[in-house]
Amino acid sequence: MGNLKIAFPEKSKEELTVIMKKFYSHFLDIFMEMFKTFSISNEEILKRFKLTNPEELNDFMGRHENILLMSSHYANFEWLFSLNLRVDHHGFAAYKKVNNKYFNKYIVRSRSRFNTTLIPTKEFITALGENDKKEQNNVYGMLIDQSPKLHKTYHWTNFFGVEVPVITGTEMLAKKYDYAVMYIETTKIKRGFYETKMEILSENPREVPDFDITDLFMKKLEAKIRKEPEYYFWTHKRFKYARPAKVKTKL
Repeated sequence: MGNLKIAFPEKSKEELTVIMKKFYSHFLDIFMEMFKTFSISNEEILKRFKLTNPEELNDFMGRHENILLMSSHYANFEWLFSLNLRVDHHGFAAYKKVNNKYFNKYIVRSRSRFNTTLIPTKEFITALGENDKKEQNNVYGMLIDQSPKLHKTYHWTNFFGVEVPVITGTEMLAKKYDYAVMYIETTKIKRGFYETKMEILSENPREVPDFDITDLFMKKLEAKIRKEPEYYFWTHKRFKYARPAKVKTKL
């Protein structure tokens, strides 16, 4: 509720409560669908998690040997890994280890089911650098809507009317290795069914001003959340280090 009050100050307590209740219903769906991941067939998950623009994606991947995917904790982010069934590139994904070793093992098994190689966040940059030396086509997925540690913050951006620190590692890697960047947007159609589309953020990241790619991603994420806020993962402290947004004035 604290997150919702910051994101939607114009809404009444009653309106925010409706969003909160819808979120908890979706939250339970996510857990059930995560358990289902262990037994669902490839054919079934491709029906339940559809890609709306496969031709555009295939064309894009045909032009780029290595691609970075930017996504968030929206809708069903667990089933995003099934996208690896649709591409020829080898799939990698960054993940943050959890303290409970049994739950951590469970997460790795679940998210690796569709030929995706999971890499701990602390090892991700090193692994990507090593892969870059190999002759293989790779696609890397990252959920970048978490709050970075303040001492590792390089950029703040406007998110729902306040300034928040944002993770810039994806953009940094894109510029360093000249990898193309895509945005993933997922829509919940009904319980157990989703549609996702891939959108180009930059094919030439070195030509883009610093932090523009990250800012564009955050703007697209906010626009999606505003349409259907109940499908965003509000249980985390989304505005942990928020500060008032700067007001631009004319000279």
